[in-house]
Amino acid sequence: MGDDGDFDVRMHETETGWRVAIVDAAGTVRSERACRDQPEARVFASTVRQHAYWLSPERFREYYGIEEG
Repeated sequence: MGDDGDFDVRMHETETGWRVAIVDAAGTVRSERACRDQPEARVFASTVRQHAYWLSPERFREYYGIEEG
């Protein structure tokens, strides 16, 4: 995802709705958001992917509250 390849976005369904996770290269969930249904999760995941492409890695981490390291 993005030019640096640092993050991926994953969606999964839970008993209470959908969740979208931002995952680092090691597979660690670095940020997660609950969504009420699949369409909302798809829109949010798409937005995250666009931000990863458009923003610098530093600004992306800042925007999504992801600590470096």
